Amino acid sequence: MTKNELIATVAGKASMTKTAAASAVDATFDAITAALKKGGEVKIMGFGHFRVVKRAAREGRNPRTGKPVKIKAARRPRFSAGKALKDAVNRLRTPTRFSCACGIRARGGVCACPMIVDGAGRVTGFVRRRRAR
Repeated sequence: MTKNELIATVAGKASMTKTAAASAVDATFDAITAALKKGGEVKIMGFGHFRVVKRAAREGRNPRTGKPVKIKAARRPRFSAGKALKDAVNRLRTPTRFSCACGIRARGGVCACPMIVDGAGRVTGFVRRRRAR
């Protein structure tokens, strides 16, 4: 997703103009950048954690000549994804016993569908039916 696509998505979801969405997105990026420049952290619950890590000076090698090269110490931004973001990307949901492939049982009805599906619509098992005596 590009920045322009992000702006269009924000504008659509928040029912605002693209100009207003662009200024909101830019303000968000500016706030995160300013906090990281000061050496601070930005924690967004459920999304992730932006922080600055210090990289020590080290010695590397020039790939063309193989000679040693000194690499200066630097500060680098890091992002750690939060649990909710990881779960959303991996679509981790606990299987729902009361849903089936046709969705009738999810609405409280009874169906003949033997499949159990999770919240993402994947089949996770089959219902064992007992014979009536």
